[in-house]
Amino acid sequence: YLPVRSMFQKTSFTTLIVGVFVVYVLHTCWVMYGIVYTKPCEDPKFENCINPYLAGKPRLQLSIYTALRPNADGGHTLIHKEEDFDVETKFERIVNVSLPKKTCKNGTLYAMVFVHQAGMSPWQDPRQVHLVSQLTTYMIPKPPEVSLVSGEEAPQQKRKPKGGDSAVDRPVSHWRSRLTLNVVSEDFIFDRDFLPSDVHRYLRVFQNGKKRVYLPVLFVDELSNRVKDLMEINSTSTELPLTISYDTISLGKLRFWIHMQDAVYSLQQFGFTEKDADEIKGIFVETNMYFLALTFFIAAFHLLFDFLAFKHDISFWKQKKSMVGMSSKAVLWRCFSTIVIFMYLFDEQTSLLVLIPAGVGSMIEVWKVKKAFKIQVIWKGVKPTFIFGKSDESERRTVEYDTLAMKYLWYLLYPMCIGGAVYALVIEALLLSLMVSFLTGVYAFGFLFMLPQLFVNYKFKSVAHLPWKAFMYKVSELYKISFERSSGFTLLDVSEMVLSLKDNNSMVTGNLVLFVRRWICLGKVQLSLLPC
Repeated sequence: YLPVRSMFQKTSFTTLIVGVFVVYVLHTCWVMYGIVYTKPCEDPKFENCINPYLAGKPRLQLSIYTALRPNADGGHTLIHKEEDFDVETKFERIVNVSLPKKTCKNGTLYAMVFVHQAGMSPWQDPRQVHLVSQLTTYMIPKPPEVSLVSGEEAPQQKRKPKGGDSAVDRPVSHWRSRLTLNVVSEDFIFDRDFLPSDVHRYLRVFQNGKKRVYLPVLFVDELSNRVKDLMEINSTSTELPLTISYDTISLGKLRFWIHMQDAVYSLQQFGFTEKDADEIKGIFVETNMYFLALTFFIAAFHLLFDFLAFKHDISFWKQKKSMVGMSSKAVLWRCFSTIVIFMYLFDEQTSLLVLIPAGVGSMIEVWKVKKAFKIQVIWKGVKPTFIFGKSDESERRTVEYDTLAMKYLWYLLYPMCIGGAVYALVIEALLLSLMVSFLTGVYAFGFLFMLPQLFVNYKFKSVAHLPWKAFMYKVSELYKISFERSSGFTLLDVSEMVLSLKDNNSMVTGNLVLFVRRWICLGKVQLSLLPC
């Protein structure tokens, strides 16, 4: 009992969180492995084995029809066929599709894709496989772009809504200009007892003597249907182009793609719009799968480091009783800039992976301002009263250095502020909103407002008063963002990335020399505030 009790007493909260995180990562790896790996049939002659039809190298044909209904009731029209369809050959074709009148009047249109024996009609071939994909979707039309200079709508965006303004907000039919097809080309032998449920609905099995054979596994890639490829259908549309792309796909990627499509479909059923689903599709379609997996792990470590940085930052400021060696003005500016950034990210509807840490960071910065200025809030009814604490001699000396640093900093800030204001007023008066102006100031002056803390460090010849653990976790952001930019996948745009790099890059470059100073001081005065 006593050894177990002492073990739990020695286990810190940080160790517990890291342990839970490691278990989560390992469980995620195991789940992903279960998705992409399928157990094959070990003995092809075993009665439970399901053999591939493509192993016999049959002559196949690809035929694509359009129909007003998914079951082809009411007629169908052939739009494209590949008579000598080679499963291993990648191709892309552009065809013009004639639109029925019902489709032009805000109706729908479906594509029926058949893979069947060459020389036979797909409607008479008992060994054909087919899938149905919707070629139209409903979306609210994009509002017309108005020139802020001339006040006129862009020529290609002009449209006359019928029935007033409410007609503009009504969803209309849009044309999906891409149809992406895949066939599993590998001769994989399934075991009936270990047949994956996600692949089962795409398999058509028939009995060939004593053997069970499955027909080609056809797949329509719905994730490739992006909002940027949509074209609005109106009453004057008679023909629209359709790009038909074909490529082979591995069984592991097929299973992963099926899970992703089902996830996107579920999100749409829960109320996600086409635009919301399109952002999720872009993560998988426009990113290399290996980079995507690596980015997942880096994002997971990013959340862990964010949590640990918050934890140690709070612990540091909770124990701090004096502001000796700390720039209060830098703390105040960091609070203001963090709130502005959070408001901007919230307004831009940024990913929750970025928004939640930004919101928590804003609340922590407000609390740090309260600690830095020793503010006490006393409520008298509904009216708050703010009481500021007194500073001792060492803190007053820090304030003097802080004020001196700000004095030197204003020599640089005044010309930049005046020049930026004149530039925005004269050149970009119609382009900059108030929020963007605030944000631009945060980006531009964020680096400069790190200087007062560096000046205080220089005057005290010490950096012992800084939250080193929190700082080290924040430095990891530098490497995470650099990787995201190099891999081409990120949840942040360029301006948000500059913001994320601001604090970390400034602290890395500004305190690099003080790292060495800290190491030298370690053996002399144990990081006291005295010069060493």
